[in-house]
Amino acid sequence: MKKIYSVIIAFISLSTNLFAQDKLSEANEAYSNNEYAKAIELYESVLKDEGKSATVYYNLGNAYYKEKKYAPAILNYERALSISPNNEDARYNLEMARTHIVDKVNAVKPFFLTSWVNSVRNGMSSNGWAYLGVGCFIGFIICLFLYFFTRIVWIKKVGFFTGIFLIFVCIVSNIFSSDLKQKMLAHDQAIIFAPTITIKSTPSAEGMDMFVLHEGTKVSVISTLSGWGEIEVDGNRGWIPLDKMEII
Repeated sequence: MKKIYSVIIAFISLSTNLFAQDKLSEANEAYSNNEYAKAIELYESVLKDEGKSATVYYNLGNAYYKEKKYAPAILNYERALSISPNNEDARYNLEMARTHIVDKVNAVKPFFLTSWVNSVRNGMSSNGWAYLGVGCFIGFIICLFLYFFTRIVWIKKVGFFTGIFLIFVCIVSNIFSSDLKQKMLAHDQAIIFAPTITIKSTPSAEGMDMFVLHEGTKVSVISTLSGWGEIEVDGNRGWIPLDKMEII
């Protein structure tokens, strides 16, 4: 009986995957035929059924961009980059989409060493760094074996110095993997989805008007309270209704 259940579950799983692939192929075909509204609907459906995918987010962003809907395009490019930070096409298209929005936020340029480290970190996904870390740790164990269980001096030296290098790469890989994973799960950034929104001093419509933001602007979400979110952008803070922005 257990075998029968296993076969049924496997069949259902296979059928679901095939259906999702068919829907994705249909979405790609619609995009190729310039049917962008249809492609958007299908890509959204694939994400709903299959969960997060950097490729689908990227394609969805492109479809929204073609429809001149720049806020959702920016949102989906950002989501693609949160999963695959080395996706240069998504990064380029994101910058192109940002040229169409009103607010020009002056991002603080990081120290050159920080920028270099971030560039290296973004060279692979969180899973990629995790796999590299595991591989380096296995290599480190092998090097330990060579160092302690061989009597040939040059092999002991190779094992010792290679082991030091591998454990260093292992530690860095795990730090990068953890950092990227935390960024992907943080949900502390959002895109404004209202054409124009006045930011309030308190989480209330009666609060003092602080400043105005426009559709497509990226903000940091500091906290939430009773349907409002405290946001920060370009050094300025204030409150906005949660339904006026979409979390990345």
